[in-house]
Amino acid sequence: MAAERREFDGIRKRMGNAKQLVWQGAKFACEAEWQGDCWWMVANGPGEALVLEALKEKKDVDGMISTGLCGALDPALRLGDVVVSGNARIDTRAPFVRGTVLTIDQVAATASDKRTLRNQTGAIAVDMESAAVEGKAAEWNVPYLCIRAVSDRADDTLPLDFNRYRNQRGDFSRTRIALAAIARPFTVMPQLMEFDRNCRRAVDALGDFLADCRF
Repeated sequence: MAAERREFDGIRKRMGNAKQLVWQGAKFACEAEWQGDCWWMVANGPGEALVLEALKEKKDVDGMISTGLCGALDPALRLGDVVVSGNARIDTRAPFVRGTVLTIDQVAATASDKRTLRNQTGAIAVDMESAAVEGKAAEWNVPYLCIRAVSDRADDTLPLDFNRYRNQRGDFSRTRIALAAIARPFTVMPQLMEFDRNCRRAVDALGDFLADCRF
């Protein structure tokens, strides 16, 4: 389970055989075979409420993974580092960092926000969906993992406060974000383009990691 379809791009391009699924309550869903396992990849937007909307109906699964991007809270984490938490076994040769991933209801947009969250909770990373997936895994009595790649470091302030550009459903408005960037072409626009490149690199690193894993 991820927030956005693009967060699956890294693993999907490695699988090469994904086919679209009809999944009630989700914006995107596909199925793929990898190393003898069947993967269902589902995305419905940012936030716990949208995760729960896509997981209303109990599914016959052997385990659940909350995946995608995260913001670092631990200053030691670098762009593209993979963070793992949860109770399921994971077998991989790839490096990763074990630690608590904190779920909050908005983007941690500033270095100050992240520092406060780190001091209050001791978590090493932050996202907006994992707690909901973990709750569903417990309800369905299946193993759970959170596997996320760092898209912004603990001392990074994002180019925009993306919380200001969410619609009533909770999605981020790409149009409004683009207009905000265009309004400040020499400051926000270059920073936004750099952040997008960082996200792409993190998604690719996440794909490498997931492709190497056995669960």
